Amino acid sequence: MIFWQSFFYYKKQDKNYYYRNNKNILLIKNLNNKGKIVDIYLSISNNINLYDLEKLCDSVGWVRRPLKKIKIALNNSFLIACIFAYNSSQKKLIGFARATSDNSFNATIWDVVIHPEFQGKGLGKALINQIIKQLRYYDISTITLFADPQVIKFYNHLGFIVDPDGVKGMFWYPL
Repeated sequence: MIFWQSFFYYKKQDKNYYYRNNKNILLIKNLNNKGKIVDIYLSISNNINLYDLEKLCDSVGWVRRPLKKIKIALNNSFLIACIFAYNSSQKKLIGFARATSDNSFNATIWDVVIHPEFQGKGLGKALINQIIKQLRYYDISTITLFADPQVIKFYNHLGFIVDPDGVKGMFWYPL
């Protein structure tokens, strides 16, 4: 019994170790955004301001979710990736995605969002590629996501395929 307890404890510690020691990855230096020069950084971080995330989701027209439930979802996520725009006076959340996982075989990417002012600059691609890289680091081989019809081509270019082997997603909703 002690063997199994230490095994599961190690996995959790390993993930937290990565969060504590992660460095920001510079994606774009000196980007001119509406007359302001910003640097764009990607960070794997489980420390995110819920109000900043809510503003980001509002910017793309997503339906608001209760902050209490968002916090629970973030706490239960395996991996959280953020993209920030930094200038001399502020840091702004401009990209976000998260993944849940069984910590062994499978993971699902959720809530991929890039602020409209920063779309079309390769940030969504960088965000997804970094999440895949981290999931593969943990030897997770099956990575899924849900995509609206208008972004299927985007995910196809990143290696995702629609309905492999005729597999269909099935959903259960309370009446």
